[in-house]
Amino acid sequence: MARPRLFRVIDKAVFEYKLIEEGDRILVGASGGKDSTALVEYFADRKRQGRENFEFTALHVETEITPPLNSGLLSLFREWGVEPVSVHVDVLGRLKPGRSMNCWWCSTQRRTELNDYAIEQGYNKIALGHHLDDILETLLMNMLSKGELSTMPPRLKYDKYPVTVIRPLCLADVDTIIAHAEKSAYISETCTCTYQDNSGRKKARSRLQALTGGNPAEKQRLFQSLRNVKPLYLP
Repeated sequence: MARPRLFRVIDKAVFEYKLIEEGDRILVGASGGKDSTALVEYFADRKRQGRENFEFTALHVETEITPPLNSGLLSLFREWGVEPVSVHVDVLGRLKPGRSMNCWWCSTQRRTELNDYAIEQGYNKIALGHHLDDILETLLMNMLSKGELSTMPPRLKYDKYPVTVIRPLCLADVDTIIAHAEKSAYISETCTCTYQDNSGRKKARSRLQALTGGNPAEKQRLFQSLRNVKPLYLP
């Protein structure tokens, strides 16, 4: 039986960027959304194949504003041979006086918990569920708001910490992930935070749609351009 299309796309990213290597201990951020759920499913499948000697743990960071993993997802995880770990972080309690809650703050606090857990438990990599559209949207946001050419790389080694962040979904567009989640019957089980509307991200999403028309090939070429820089023809 042919492997799912999404898994083949992730295989390519893993090979090109050396995202999974012999002896790795990988902490997978399991938010409960479709992207991280697909990532957990992929890691479980690759582990069964035995292509590398690696181990992974799915970690869910609970907050006051995001629900715990629901029973449907927990059942799926266990079918895949994955027993997720949960930790709690008080994102509202960490807000400084006079500050309002926002997506960036929540994301930063949850990422801090992932990083701290990875270091304390001896994991050398953290796998996040950012996909191709996320990366291109961030590219547009940084270009238009910061005036810089930067985004979320597929592999990032921290200077200050003994961990590397990997994004195995970097070559997978969001429609491919949705199609996979629907076929695997867990799209209705996933949910993410709805506390606040992330207007900056939504604006970047609409701009990416206007730029590419949702065409996967054009998204891939836009991503490829980041690896094909011609400094001679830049200011």
